[in-house]
Amino acid sequence: MHQETPSSPLPPASSPATSDSQGLCGEGRVLLGHGGGGRLTDELLSSCVLPHLNNAVLSELLDSAVLEAGRERVALTIDSYVVTPLEFPGGDIGKLAVCGTVNDLTMVGARPLGLALAVVAQEGLEQALLDRIIRSVGEMARAAGVNIVTGDTKVVERGVLGAQGPGLILTTAGVGLLPISPEAERHLDPRRVRPGDMVLITGRVAEHGLAVMLARHLPEAEIKVQSDVAPLNGLMESLWGCAEVQADPAALVFLRDPTRGGLSGLAADLAQRARVRVVLEEEVIPVAPAVRHAAGLLGLDLLEVANEGKAVLVVRPEAAQAVLAALRRHALGRDAAIIGRIEPVPDGGMPGVELITTIGGRRLIQKPFGEQVARIC
Repeated sequence: MHQETPSSPLPPASSPATSDSQGLCGEGRVLLGHGGGGRLTDELLSSCVLPHLNNAVLSELLDSAVLEAGRERVALTIDSYVVTPLEFPGGDIGKLAVCGTVNDLTMVGARPLGLALAVVAQEGLEQALLDRIIRSVGEMARAAGVNIVTGDTKVVERGVLGAQGPGLILTTAGVGLLPISPEAERHLDPRRVRPGDMVLITGRVAEHGLAVMLARHLPEAEIKVQSDVAPLNGLMESLWGCAEVQADPAALVFLRDPTRGGLSGLAADLAQRARVRVVLEEEVIPVAPAVRHAAGLLGLDLLEVANEGKAVLVVRPEAAQAVLAALRRHALGRDAAIIGRIEPVPDGGMPGVELITTIGGRRLIQKPFGEQVARIC
């Protein structure tokens, strides 16, 4: 999956560490790579955001915050979407905005209650295109079983979003509820992960990022890749409802969607937060043949490409096969697989991620530095 000598026709999304990226909140400048979900994003947050806003909830750096009000537990999330092009095989920015927000709530165990939508359109955007996008928002919200309950619309002058910009930015916020009964408690926390646990994924990797990249850079290519963008709340509610998980909800200990930074970024984050070794097996990570071909053509590492309709789970070993079977009973989980395990950190070693390659070797996986190609979500 890793291209040792990529030969890509794409321009770099961002430069590696340069003078502009040093001392970001002093003399440096923000780079595209700072939005990629990798190590540059961590730098941006640690230098410019957390020093001014940090608190006990924000410091968890989860896609959704879980707030407690008496006996109630509420999840809150917000995200902005700047994908280019606005429409791509398998989806569009509207579908992406709804699914991304629904999934962020789902990943902390919440049931979505309602979404807010903010639209920033640039002067000159085709009204027919805007109509299609908003129609897609409504259709996807209904499919996910959640309403758009409030919102805002702004129009900005031509050029404000950039001469090559998409002409449209969507921001969605969401609120969800977590069950409060002890028998249905959903406590998903990387600190609960321990050696022996198993790592699962709900389906094939890298489909969203490569669908967008091909549509943007190689629209005439014969390779056809569809984005995997989808709301995961139905899949996860079916999992929470299966007899094995209901008998022991604590068997599911971690849940996250591998969006920006892909599977590599998620696994690296998990290893650091849980202070463990995450060991993945390349041979069993599900990949569609067209996706593997496209990644090779573009010189991209499949494990670093964003997904928008997949989730990674960590479960206790005794529950792994039952959870896998439950996922495969749902349409969005039919390609689910056990892709790795959690191991202790060796004496004198550091938390990290190892990939067992198809030829039996091992290589270290690091969190991506920046972003392979900008604006895929």
